[in-house]
Amino acid sequence: MQAFTNIRALIIDMDGVLWHGNNAISGLIEFFQTLEELKIAFILATNNASSTPEQYVKKLSGMGVVVKKNQILTSGIATALYLSDHVNPTNTRVFVVGEEGATQPLIDQGFTLTGLYEINKESDTVKKGADFVICGKDHTLTWDKLATATLNIRAGAKFIGTNGDTTLPTELGITHGNGAILAALETATGVKPTIIGKPEPIMYQQALAILNAHPTETVAIGDRLDTDILGAVRTGIRSIMVLTGVSTIDDLKHSDFQPTWIMSDISELTRVLRQQNEA
Repeated sequence: MQAFTNIRALIIDMDGVLWHGNNAISGLIEFFQTLEELKIAFILATNNASSTPEQYVKKLSGMGVVVKKNQILTSGIATALYLSDHVNPTNTRVFVVGEEGATQPLIDQGFTLTGLYEINKESDTVKKGADFVICGKDHTLTWDKLATATLNIRAGAKFIGTNGDTTLPTELGITHGNGAILAALETATGVKPTIIGKPEPIMYQQALAILNAHPTETVAIGDRLDTDILGAVRTGIRSIMVLTGVSTIDDLKHSDFQPTWIMSDISELTRVLRQQNEA
């Protein structure tokens, strides 16, 4: 196992690492106090695209932790940044299956969002449909949203998923994630989505740029082997898998890749960080 050294920056997942739903995981406050004391920079990078940075700041504040908006990177933000790098937002129309965390970053970048059943018809002289369909986790999911997304994709709109997580850890247990919605749309259209979130390296690369950190001094922390850890492997950075979320020790036995370190929770990570600092 590698020595726990040369750690200047962290890219930290949230669901299953910092909390389960609205319940903070034990040791949350102490963990962030330690990062501040040791001057370890961090980005909170989540595949969950349903909430905005402001909402995450408020949620963490309610748990006794103060963070800044620019320390949060969601797959919704990552998707908007990615799309704006590839097309001109001012003449690009997007239909979103998702909540404010997916729509607001697109609006901020200047994209035009289309509504329910706005689709292109042969008789139209003005474009009504979407150039892209973007799908993120959506508590307000309806038949109409799925139908509009399906019609647009079948009409030629490019299909993008903010993330492909099939499950989501909550205070009630593990439930379905955005990947389940993507699967429904893929079944209806025959089109596979382009995934922006982890395990693709896009979000990690964006986080490294925000942190202005070198990959050799940066560590990713997550609870999912197939997204957080695989994303770190693909990005070429070290990783810590905590056992408070989706993946288990048994999952590691059947995996072709491994995290750099395995820890029970953020409390153990806090102890190790302090011990390393005192060494």
